[in-house]
Amino acid sequence: MTQIDVIAVVGSCGAERQRHAERLAETTGRMLVSARRLALSPDPVDEAAALASWADTPAGAVLEFPHETLTTEVIGALAAPDATTRLLDVVCVADASHLLDDLRRETYARRLAPPWWHPSPPQYVAHAMLTVTQLEYASVIVLVNWEPLPTATLSTVMSLISHLAPHARLRLQRDGAGQWPAGPPYTPAQTRAGWLGILSDDFDPHMTDPRVRAMRYENVRPLHPGRLERLLDDRIEPGELGTVIRSAGFCRFATRPHLVGRWEHVGSMISFEPLGGDDLVADDDELLAVGQDLAFIGIDLDRDALAAALDATALTDEELAAGPAAWAGFADPFPTWVPATRPAE
Repeated sequence: MTQIDVIAVVGSCGAERQRHAERLAETTGRMLVSARRLALSPDPVDEAAALASWADTPAGAVLEFPHETLTTEVIGALAAPDATTRLLDVVCVADASHLLDDLRRETYARRLAPPWWHPSPPQYVAHAMLTVTQLEYASVIVLVNWEPLPTATLSTVMSLISHLAPHARLRLQRDGAGQWPAGPPYTPAQTRAGWLGILSDDFDPHMTDPRVRAMRYENVRPLHPGRLERLLDDRIEPGELGTVIRSAGFCRFATRPHLVGRWEHVGSMISFEPLGGDDLVADDDELLAVGQDLAFIGIDLDRDALAAALDATALTDEELAAGPAAWAGFADPFPTWVPATRPAE
């Protein structure tokens, strides 16, 4: 099967993304599929793959995606082994003048559900999550409107990007799209994010700045969800421990000891979702070995104080000894999880 070479262009600033996609298509001799065209479809990713097959140039196509499109879905579809496309690059166009604000937005984007969902109500995804995943999974990040920034601020922004996306090539936008060296094509594996590198001890950002810091937090003890909520609301959100831009990983709540949770946080938005479950824990069962494994990336982080604050949310010796029956009575302010059921044998 002949595959069409494509470059995906993503970004939260529509005007800047559009201009760069147009220049990139012209410079590389590729057909352009615009975000305006794809936004008309209930499934922009599927539409992009279909339109790419009509590319009338040997170089393939530049696919500009609407902001509401999940970058992970773009990669999953366009880089699949049986796809008609070969994904050469994911280019994220980031506006330096308001990138930090984009990562702290508290609003949500409305996405149409795929047409095969019945019923198919609209879906909502945090703008900040869209922005951070565009950065994390990009192979090239083009920084625009960087010229007015003071040197120190630009250094902080570029270092933060490098921490969020250590495998991406970071470029300052100047006139034209410039030369475009091809990187290795994407595969379905999505392991570029900086937080994943931190958890796997494979983290080496190209750019550093004294203000930008990262850390890994591990603790085998389950978390007390009531104390965790107070930490998030009273100390992390106000910035007492520094500005946490991104944190992600895996956690275990004492009130849900048989479930591993996915910790997903950017800016002011945080969610916890179940990833998988153990067998139900009986009163006399031993403590589950899996606890917290979390990555934090931020500005002016007080890493020692943050680690100590997280330690204080974990179970004490007395609470630990009381066992799961006692843990079930702890305050738990977070939404109920509905884990996947184990298939019948």
